[in-house]
Amino acid sequence: DVQLQASGGGLVQAGGSLRLSCKASEFSFNDDAVAWFRQAPGKERVGVASISRSDGNTYYVDGVKGRFTISRGNAKNTVYLQMNSLKPEDTAVYYCAAGWWSSSQLVASHFASWGQGTLVTVSS
Repeated sequence: DVQLQASGGGLVQAGGSLRLSCKASEFSFNDDAVAWFRQAPGKERVGVASISRSDGNTYYVDGVKGRFTISRGNAKNTVYLQMNSLKPEDTAVYYCAAGWWSSSQLVASHFASWGQGTLVTVSS
């Protein structure tokens, strides 16, 4: 399985920005997407954004559209999540994952490989 390492989390004030990075070891044939999920304290893990490794198409959940941008780095094994206009409700542990691409949904069960998570805390 691919090994994923997420980094870039930290403490930021509301309205601020952070950029998360996800660095992957060698991808397998089935890993045609990289995604970010997040899990707030006491809540379920939910999807944030995903990107197709083959053509760069992206998918965002409604709550982050226009604020977050997922992108591929120049190195093929790196994916970023640029988070702007952060809100206290964005506070969570953010995980990157590798798995199946879908242009219409972001489901945790479609992703078999997960990184260790990085904590994002947004203060009000």
